[in-house]
Amino acid sequence: MANHDSAKKAIRQTIKKTLINKNRSSRIKTYVKKVLQEVTNGSKESASLALTLAQSEIMKGVTKKIIKLNTASRKISKLSQKIKTMG
Repeated sequence: MANHDSAKKAIRQTIKKTLINKNRSSRIKTYVKKVLQEVTNGSKESASLALTLAQSEIMKGVTKKIIKLNTASRKISKLSQKIKTMG
């Protein structure tokens, strides 16, 4: 256990930041799932609309340093590729 006040404060900050980051990454996953759900439903318009929302959320994750830029680009690319192949 931490003995110094500064170490105790650091632990409190870590706990707060961990909760915030988990929430953000959960939001990203939710938006990605929504896109995949629209792809399976077969609605191309609603899937592309969901993709724009997911893209925005993924890029927010990049700016908050939850995921790396290349990872985000790969996710967006995969999702847009699925929408393109819908027909």
